[in-house]
Amino acid sequence: MSTAKKTPPILCISSGKGGVGKTTFSVNLATALAQKGIKTLLIDGDLGLGNVDVVLGLQVNHTIRETVEDGRDPASILFEVDTNFFVLPASSGVPEMAGLSHEGQLLLTTVLEKILPDFDLVLVDTAAGIGDSVLWFNQWASTNIIIITPDPTSLTDGYALMKVLASRHGKKGFKLVVNNVKSKAEGLNTFTNMAAVLQQFLQVTPSYLGPLPNDSKVTQAIRKQKPFLLAAPDCPAAKAIREIASQLLEQSRP
Repeated sequence: MSTAKKTPPILCISSGKGGVGKTTFSVNLATALAQKGIKTLLIDGDLGLGNVDVVLGLQVNHTIRETVEDGRDPASILFEVDTNFFVLPASSGVPEMAGLSHEGQLLLTTVLEKILPDFDLVLVDTAAGIGDSVLWFNQWASTNIIIITPDPTSLTDGYALMKVLASRHGKKGFKLVVNNVKSKAEGLNTFTNMAAVLQQFLQVTPSYLGPLPNDSKVTQAIRKQKPFLLAAPDCPAAKAIREIASQLLEQSRP
């Protein structure tokens, strides 16, 4: 599959607010895809406050910042986490990167597109909220995944993000994941309510990738700086993420 030199599907993972488990989801989804033999690139799209490397416990020496500021080849920045799993790290504590200019954004995507054909699938873990980089990465992507939780602030902010993407940038095909649910019923109910609001006010019909359960093994794995898929492969969250990965692969096939 990875021998075909064409641009792979780009899946952008975003959330209206922070703290909903977006980066943990991104890292574990990449792990699940890699385990299925899919050569996966995870781009840390939180350009000014990157933390994919922290979640994975990586010691990185180079970041996307060097590509933007010094013209460094992004291929030389790639960090091989595991078989089929590569990360492009972002800088942390660099406000200039968080507020990257339009020219800087164009430069970055142009350079990134040179390395994308080496992969089967590309994930972008964006910053939370509706900042410029979030909107820009979502426009660049072929698929938009939005992480929400049953928490009212997550729902309000998640709706706000999708409203901006739909009304200003023409994005419609959102795929929703409901994290931290107590049951599958709670996840489905949360999705159904959000879908009704999106349909009523934005004429947008989202699809449901599924729920991720509130699982103590996830918290334990985060503290160990290890994907829960590896730390506790049989836990409910690991089973759920594998199902989501299989669904996304099915939908990404030409």
